[in-house]
Amino acid sequence: MSILARYRGLLILIGALLGVMAGLHENALWQESATVISELFVNFLKLVSLPVIFLSIMSSLGNLGTFSSVKKMAGRVVFYTVLTTTLAALVALFVFMVVKPVPDLTKATLAKACEITAPTFRPLDCFKQFVPSNIFQAFLDNNVIGIVVLSFALGFAMLSLEEKQRVTLHQFFAALFAALLKMVEAVLYIMPLAVWAFAVLFVKEWQKDEFGLEQIGLYVLCILLANFIQGLVILPIFAKLKGLSPLRLFRGVTPALTLAFLSKSSSATLPTTLRCVQERLGFSKKLSSFTLPLCTTINMNGCAAFILGTLLFVIQSQGVSLSALDLVGMTVLAVIGAFGNAAVPMGCFFVASAFLAVLGMPLHLMGLILPAYALIDMVETALNVWSDVCVAAVMQKDYGDIDVEVAV
Repeated sequence: MSILARYRGLLILIGALLGVMAGLHENALWQESATVISELFVNFLKLVSLPVIFLSIMSSLGNLGTFSSVKKMAGRVVFYTVLTTTLAALVALFVFMVVKPVPDLTKATLAKACEITAPTFRPLDCFKQFVPSNIFQAFLDNNVIGIVVLSFALGFAMLSLEEKQRVTLHQFFAALFAALLKMVEAVLYIMPLAVWAFAVLFVKEWQKDEFGLEQIGLYVLCILLANFIQGLVILPIFAKLKGLSPLRLFRGVTPALTLAFLSKSSSATLPTTLRCVQERLGFSKKLSSFTLPLCTTINMNGCAAFILGTLLFVIQSQGVSLSALDLVGMTVLAVIGAFGNAAVPMGCFFVASAFLAVLGMPLHLMGLILPAYALIDMVETALNVWSDVCVAAVMQKDYGDIDVEVAV
């Protein structure tokens, strides 16, 4: 690990502090530089967010084997994943409705800060995009849902091919995905500079009384609170209803949860998670080796909470009133988006940015969220791994030591 990667968190903090100091001084050059840097970073988010979703799903599905050998077992995993991810999104919705990080009194002010006037927002309109009429147009139009549907359809179709064709396609998509992640990793090295730029712009907005630090703080509190409720209340109840001991599970995977918190990557934590459940909890090696990699790809409780919370925060900051039907639509979008998330640092950030772009919302506030996202990412990654373990434990309870190939 390079020095920059090792001390990235500290450098981001330093960047934020320097940005605040620069923002407090009237300097046209700093202001212009911050504007250019922030625009470049936002453009990068738009550039990689959709390819990350598509290639993440394609490379993961290609790793499963043949369709006939995984359909029953995978179906059970998907059911539990949809259940826990939906619960995580609903918890986030409840927390945001109670705390209200964007109170009614400030909505008009925040809308003015982003220079947005009466945006048109209909989340249910997104479901019209389930089936894109053109593969390439789906990317050009930022059709997130269409890309998720397309990638799952193409991925499952790939599983039905002859082994040689399937392996060739999987290697192709996996190589593209690895190359894309290298791009993301390279840009993460300049993250402190991006944080500096957004901090400068944030201070300028705050000095105009057009944006409040309190709203950002309440937003972060809502995200973290939703994650803690899901991890400490909902998932233990889920395990307990299946006759499992949540405390025993938690103790057994503590090393994996610690690594997930520090690494901010579910995929990087996977080897440790497998070792914990197999050696410390006695899970079947064949069953856990099938369940956990699949969960690492699609079971993103923390991501669903972040996506929904971020959509609510940004959309309401534009002065948009949301009906009950809109909230239902956004919850479904968050669950779908969590399925398409890459299990790498900032994966949820890219997915949320893609949704906001397709909904016609500005990405300005995503930059203001960025300085706090490091902490959010750490907590939600630990929650993702914890939810993976709970699903794997339930699968162990359902199937025991049955061979995966026999069980299907």
